[in-house]
Amino acid sequence: MPWIFLGIAGLLEVVWALLMKQSNGFTRFWPTVGTLIFMLGSFGLLSVAMRSLPLGTAYTVWTGIGAVGAFAVGIAFLGEQVSATRVIAAALIVGGLILMKLSSD
Repeated sequence: MPWIFLGIAGLLEVVWALLMKQSNGFTRFWPTVGTLIFMLGSFGLLSVAMRSLPLGTAYTVWTGIGAVGAFAVGIAFLGEQVSATRVIAAALIVGGLILMKLSSD
């Protein structure tokens, strides 16, 4: 169950990152409210997952899901640049996440 909470927390991180971008520096009300709500949900689920998972593993996986997810959302919905170097970097992050999961008890 902690891995499920951690996965959902990572996905919520992607949502709050997107909403933060949409808030235009916290100048738009609803995206700002959404950012705060999704941040609270993400941090809350991360803290629940950390009850059972090691700090280093949980935090690394959470930030990795957020980083790769934000990268993908940026490309898919915000028209951000796709390059071989960026894709390789994202693949390396995913590889690190897999190794981190495999190395945990």
